[in-house]
Amino acid sequence: MNTAPCEQLPPDKQPTTRLVARPADTNAAGDIFGGWIMSQVDIAGSIAAYRRAKGRVVTVAVNEFQFHKPVFVGDLISCYAEVTRVGRTSITVNVEVYAERHCVGGDDAVIKVTEATLTFVAVCENRQPRIVPS
Repeated sequence: MNTAPCEQLPPDKQPTTRLVARPADTNAAGDIFGGWIMSQVDIAGSIAAYRRAKGRVVTVAVNEFQFHKPVFVGDLISCYAEVTRVGRTSITVNVEVYAERHCVGGDDAVIKVTEATLTFVAVCENRQPRIVPS
């Protein structure tokens, strides 16, 4: 029986990415490897930054990263990315990650498992910083 408090997916937002955690994504303890989650957060954040920059971006900083709960094989992972700041060439994005978990006995759960803040820089074809369009 699942005793974790059940949350809800953000009702007013669409996920930037959504995928299922697979056995190949586990660490030695059998949980989903934190680096895999970090990669998914970076991808989701870069999509939001790319859209705002109207072109190529690169990750320049992971400002904050918090793992709240583990992710398990079979969890449906939804990453919600939102631009929170736009500078001259940089874009800061907050990413929240939720796991939809189907538990034995029918006690399904939605759990916020991770949140992070990343900074991206818009770059031109020569990989040099460029001004983010207004």
